[in-house]
This record gives sequence, C-alpha cells and structure tokens, in this order.
Amino acid sequence: MSDPDRSGFEEFVAARRPALLRTAYLLTGSHADAEDLVQLALIKSVPHWRRIADRPEPYVRQVLARESVSRWRRRRWRETSTDPVPEQTEAAPDLDQRETLRRALGNLPPRQRAVMVLRYYEDLTEKETASVLGIALGTVKSQARDGLEKLRALLPDLELDESVTSAAAAPRPR
Repeated sequence: MSDPDRSGFEEFVAARRPALLRTAYLLTGSHADAEDLVQLALIKSVPHWRRIADRPEPYVRQVLARESVSRWRRRRWRETSTDPVPEQTEAAPDLDQRETLRRALGNLPPRQRAVMVLRYYEDLTEKETASVLGIALGTVKSQARDGLEKLRALLPDLELDESVTSAAAAPRPR
C-alpha cells in the first residue's frame, strides 16, 4: 500500500471505527466479537482500498454483515457466551429498553439480525441493505417483516420506533 493510500485508510479507520464497532456489536452481541469482526472487515478491505477509497464505508459494512453471518454459521454448533450486563442502580427506562432490545436482537437468526441492524439502526434503504448483504430485495423485505414479528412477540410491552411500526404494519405480500 502506497503512502497516500495508507494515510487515507488510516484516516478512514480513525474516523469511522466507533460507528463500525457499534454496528458490529449489534450484529454479534459481544464487545470482543465486535472488535474481532471490525478487525477482520478492515483486513479484508485493505487489498481493495484503491477501488473503494472514494466510498469505503458501504464496502466495509458489507464485509461486516457477511462475515457476521459466516462466523455464526461456523460457530453455531457450540454455545457462545454473551458479555455480562453490569448491575445498574436506577437505570433510566430508555437504557433498559435498549438493553432489552439488544438482547432480543440476539435471539434473531443472523441474517434477520443483519437486516434489522442495517435497515433500522444504520438506516439503510431496502435496496441498500440488499446490496450490502448480497441478497434479493424481496429477501430483505421478508427478513425485516419476520424479524419485526419475532421482536414484537419477544417484546410485547416495548414501544417500537414509529418507523419500525409503520414498516411492520404494511400488508404482507402474497
């Protein structure tokens, strides 16, 4: 990697690493796994840096999502542990809801979780989500619908964001 390419890559990592870590954490449910996933995504992005340097984030996000699903497939036969949640005294309801929602996301299959994170956390369109995950637009729609249904079943008392609620209220395609 030449010096200008290297400095551009380092600037990208310095600027976007916290956002990539948040996305990876939502995909994996573990801080340690999120760190590993971001590191792997960045390593896989280096050989393509010249091609993606103008807009690296969509490419890196795509690697994050795909590697998350691949890692889950490789590890699904063994039990994984989650980071313990520290004891909190009088936590705000907002933080309690976030933690509850994060745990519920962990109960979704990896592809559904990736769709939910990219659509509703990263605020990507259905088309962008399909492109990042390398799946059909209809698959994104059905995975989002099924994921919302499952989250609603798991969390009947949780008030979901209006954009999530309206997306789920759309009639199911036949």
